[in-house]
Amino acid sequence: MYREISRLLLYGDLGMNSILSRLSAVIREWEEGGWEKIELIGKIYEQVKRILDLGTVCGFDENLWHCYLTWILMTNDNSFTRTCERVGANEGSVNKFARSDFAIFRKLFDYDFTAIEQDLGIDCFSTLCHYQAVPKRLRMYNQDVSYQVRTLSHALAAADVDDMFLLLTSYYKQYGFGVFAMNRAFRIQHPERQELEFLPISNIDRAMLADLLGNESQKQELRRNTEAFLNGKPANNVLLYGDAGTGKSTSVKALINEYYDQGLRIIEIYKHQFGELSAVLSQIKKRNYRFIIFIDDLSFEENEVEYKFLKAIIEGGVETRPENVLIYATSNRRHLIRETWNDRTDMEHIGDVHRSDTVEEKLSLAGRFGIAINFNAPTPKEYQAIVKALAQRRGIQMEEKELLEKAQAWEIRHGGYSGRAAQQFIQYLEGMAQ
Repeated sequence: MYREISRLLLYGDLGMNSILSRLSAVIREWEEGGWEKIELIGKIYEQVKRILDLGTVCGFDENLWHCYLTWILMTNDNSFTRTCERVGANEGSVNKFARSDFAIFRKLFDYDFTAIEQDLGIDCFSTLCHYQAVPKRLRMYNQDVSYQVRTLSHALAAADVDDMFLLLTSYYKQYGFGVFAMNRAFRIQHPERQELEFLPISNIDRAMLADLLGNESQKQELRRNTEAFLNGKPANNVLLYGDAGTGKSTSVKALINEYYDQGLRIIEIYKHQFGELSAVLSQIKKRNYRFIIFIDDLSFEENEVEYKFLKAIIEGGVETRPENVLIYATSNRRHLIRETWNDRTDMEHIGDVHRSDTVEEKLSLAGRFGIAINFNAPTPKEYQAIVKALAQRRGIQMEEKELLEKAQAWEIRHGGYSGRAAQQFIQYLEGMAQ
């Protein structure tokens, strides 16, 4: 194994602490002899545990060894994977190196652990290669990652080198590589003195736009702008504002479920992280995806000045926003920044012209969103229609009169008419029925 791994070229930068590197070193030690059995078994178990841990997070199943090798091929960042992500497989000398590496992975897929297991009296590799995960309903993993790994793993296990080349180049062209290929949404983390890291969000709301009742014209405008963005046409940053509980945030989140397979990804940024936006843009601007920077519940108090940095990032800084990035924000405030009467103390009166530098500075942030979409609270009749539709979807068996009377009482106690109140009411009925 270690001889094959040492010959990897494009995929050779695995790192000395990678599972494959550490495992191959253990097998080399076994082949050379002079080892202590208990010590060697401990080293093997350490790497087996790491495969199990990774498999738990990523949803590996059946042959965990194949899944792990597939995961390496899906996540490796090299010149070949980057080229395939952008333009697919083209004719070139790099293909020769890729095929050579795939031939090595073909041997790794077929590696026989029988001899080392018999020699050491263990069966951990046999268990890994014939693994049965816990029941599906009990698993805690990202379903997108699990599906991609298991699907590609099955195909690669039955493929020769030429077929592996076609399978992997097609995968890189459709999904790309690395964390962005296998996940829909992300947060960021930038520990001191470390590189910016994108953290996948695995527990994603799977709502679609059609699942959200009401605000049809608003959703249509959001869809139109997003589809233009995905098709490389001019598109605008979007501000979704209006009453609480009307579906602003859920509408943005639903976009990732609608358009994930077209290359859309969402990165959620919090207000205290605005200083990291430049670093985020520098890492994603050359990737073959369309990114929405999502800022939820955006607003600033009088003494907060982070909005000035956001203004420059959206539009107005020296570096232009990459063409594969848009900013979508939600807010209960149309103008985002709290305005007080003190802001108008510098008001000038010149004829019919009224101007306040402070007011203009604050209002200019909202103006940098090319599209502002207002989400209104539903009317009483619209609220009742939402309740009835949700009850039908969830199979709530109740007379309509009783249902609407209970919904009305719920609305009075829970802050007014909104889609969120209707959703919470239906969840309450479901909980009572169980």
